[in-house]
Amino acid sequence: MSSLETLKKLVEIDSPTGFTEQACKYAAEVLEGYGYSPELSNKGAVRCSLGPAPKLAIAAHTDTLGAMVSGINSNGSLAISSIGGLSLNMAEGEYVKVYTMEGKIITGTFLLDNPSSHANRELNKTRRDISNMHIRLDEEVSTEADTRKLGIRPGDIVCFDPRYQELPSGYVKGRFMDNKAGCFVLFEIARRLPPTDKGLPVELFFSNYEEVGHGGTCGYSDTIEELLVIDMGVLGDPCEGSEARCSICAKDTSGPYDYAMRKKLVDLADGNSIPHSVDVYPYYGSDGSAALRAGNDFRVGLIGPGVAASHGVERTHVKGIEATIELCLAYIASLEDS
Repeated sequence: MSSLETLKKLVEIDSPTGFTEQACKYAAEVLEGYGYSPELSNKGAVRCSLGPAPKLAIAAHTDTLGAMVSGINSNGSLAISSIGGLSLNMAEGEYVKVYTMEGKIITGTFLLDNPSSHANRELNKTRRDISNMHIRLDEEVSTEADTRKLGIRPGDIVCFDPRYQELPSGYVKGRFMDNKAGCFVLFEIARRLPPTDKGLPVELFFSNYEEVGHGGTCGYSDTIEELLVIDMGVLGDPCEGSEARCSICAKDTSGPYDYAMRKKLVDLADGNSIPHSVDVYPYYGSDGSAALRAGNDFRVGLIGPGVAASHGVERTHVKGIEATIELCLAYIASLEDS
């Protein structure tokens, strides 16, 4: 397994859906550093052909969960609207950054209303809801006017602390393994398959609106016939996946993925001794789901490293990431052999 430096750098770039310009710029810079010539779609996604007339697109998404300022409370704290399926219980107590339209960054903490255990006897019994939570700013504010003087207004982007850590045991934890670990898989494909005169019939695609359901709808090359989505593998009951394996998704909420692609992925994993699990994801959708609903005539498969505590403080393992990279490389090699 190579250095995780590009993963760390990407995770530490704030990029909730709708605020992904810097993350996509970084992805393009990484690909350029490996000798490729990426381009941006009109929506800001990154598309990078590894050769002429690509038939296979391999996709991951740069956007993450986050929030947006929806109002300023009378005491100067902020009300928010979540971006994507943010888990409020796991977001409570998290440090945040608020980006103003002028580019100023103001820090704070996401809290339940009346959060002191010494003043609120119902603190542990209260159901967390967007309507009874707020951002406490790290500024001396006590009125709405005080906060507005800082330049904060509704529509400002709220980013949660990623808390990225690499551990000696091989675990990688923090927010946004979904799906920046998947983006790292694409980085590694580009790094391990340097440009050649002939090239490969493959396109790498970094979408930027997956968490709100339309990242994978468009922007691919006209020659694409298959889409292999790299996203987090679901862990938990009743799934059989593991952080140390590549998960192959047979079906999610949107329906089954292409059977022939799945069989080929399983056969390649078996034949190359790549650690993997096949699972049905009970509450899930992907860029592949979006691509199919948009009417793209693609065959679609979905794989990815197992990720624990999804949409919270997540964790995966270098073994699962490496297994996913190896399965992608095996799939690409099978295209050359066919």
